[in-house]
Amino acid sequence: MTTHVKPTAATAAALPAPQVIDQHRRRLLTTAAVAIAAASAAGLFSVRSAPAGGNDAIRPFHIDVPEQDLADLRRRLAATRWPEKETVADESQGVPQDMLRDLVRYWQIDYDWRKVEARLNALPQFITEIDGLDIHFIHVRSRHENALPMIVTHGWPGSVIEQLKIIDPLTDPTVHGGSAADAFHLVIPSMPGYGFSGKPATTGWDPQHIARAWVVLMKRLGYTKFVAQGGDWGSPVSNEMAKLGAPELLGIHVNLPGVVPPEILKAVGSGEAAPAGLSAAEKHAFDQLKVQFAKRRAYAQIMGTRPQTLSGLADSPAGLAAWLLDHGDGYAQPASAMQSAVLGRTVNGHSAGALTRDDVLDNITLYWLTNTAISSARLYWENKTNLYLPADVSIPAAVTAFPGESFVAPRNWAEKAYHKLIYFHEAEAGGHFAAWEQPEIFSVELRAAFKTLRQAM
Repeated sequence: MTTHVKPTAATAAALPAPQVIDQHRRRLLTTAAVAIAAASAAGLFSVRSAPAGGNDAIRPFHIDVPEQDLADLRRRLAATRWPEKETVADESQGVPQDMLRDLVRYWQIDYDWRKVEARLNALPQFITEIDGLDIHFIHVRSRHENALPMIVTHGWPGSVIEQLKIIDPLTDPTVHGGSAADAFHLVIPSMPGYGFSGKPATTGWDPQHIARAWVVLMKRLGYTKFVAQGGDWGSPVSNEMAKLGAPELLGIHVNLPGVVPPEILKAVGSGEAAPAGLSAAEKHAFDQLKVQFAKRRAYAQIMGTRPQTLSGLADSPAGLAAWLLDHGDGYAQPASAMQSAVLGRTVNGHSAGALTRDDVLDNITLYWLTNTAISSARLYWENKTNLYLPADVSIPAAVTAFPGESFVAPRNWAEKAYHKLIYFHEAEAGGHFAAWEQPEIFSVELRAAFKTLRQAM
């Protein structure tokens, strides 16, 4: 078994200076030399040298948010024009104003963006152009020989910040309860329109297009064999990668699987009773889906039909925070872990796990500073695939069902949707943002999920 990376010559001379197409993102870059020096010292990355001006160039990336942008954020937070308080004593009308006011006050006065900025800059980050769009990604290579390359895709309202806590457990498992044989090389990209990736100026960047881009990215990095993982939007992107037939892709793992049988989805959508003969697990999933479709889809429907109408999110950080915190589910799932973190206590039985208030604000602040509320929302408009229906994946696939997910997928549904199901497990804790909420459990799941595929290396 060998490490599937081509020989590299990652030097400052071989890499062109960072270039980005968006003026705001350009202000967040510093020189290539800073990133190269930091990454080379860590010895944790491998990139292929590219000729100057080549479209496949891999350029180092470094974040340096101008202080005036942070001052402007604090000014806007202080000037928030608040509506009247909700007329109910619960969360049924949306994010409670008292909670949001407390969060905004902390964000304005005590929150420190520079901490997460330094944390991100301590990692090897890069930009490369694929199909005319700049793609930002973190690339951390394990120190362990024969590590398995893996690309991990975030979702909405997330970012690469969701995955920061799984980097160490997956790249260096020997200090996190695993063995050297469990190690991964990690590639963690920002989806188009999210974070530091470019914002599509034309239509067409749907999950299928992103899937094709991710295969290009992994091959450009020199990986001849790799696996893919995703939750939320990362799940359909991983499913679509599996359908491309790329020989380099050994298998996938998803934690929001496309598994719902058409007859079940039809009954849920029409408000019919559950079909007869369902098992206890199937009936539980059916009941969860009924609540999901009845009460938790408004945000997705708005972004899927009228994303540009949400322009106020680009003007009000308080409004942006409220939108990203609320999935239309109040203190249920999938937003409950974030709200538990913001409140500092468990709400409705849904623990924040490893999530903290600062974690949540790191992610919201990233959306604000990159002005990606609308560009990220357009993914819902671009998508034309029903993400609940069976994925129809024929390559090896693994599924973890987390108890706090929107619905807990029954194993028999997963077996019909993923025809070569190599792993299925119901985790003991975690929800929709599993890698963020329960990084250790999530890491153990990925080690187990891909164990058999390592033999194909």
